[in-house]
Amino acid sequence: MSDAALLQPLTQARSQIALWQQRAAAAAVTLRQPPPEPTSCCGRGCNGCVWEGYYGALSFWLEDASEALAAG
Repeated sequence: MSDAALLQPLTQARSQIALWQQRAAAAAVTLRQPPPEPTSCCGRGCNGCVWEGYYGALSFWLEDASEALAAG
């Protein structure tokens, strides 16, 4: 798999974070910080990879951002 294909999910995640942060700023709503990107991946495709945890946490962050904007 190419490097570009491996970076696609991360690029999409960063785009989603930026989009929700822009929406929140426009609505004057404060969001909690998004989850930090992992720095300790070994690149071997481990079961329970740190990236799986990151994308799971990001999913919750996106849900929280959506709820905060709907309530704000």
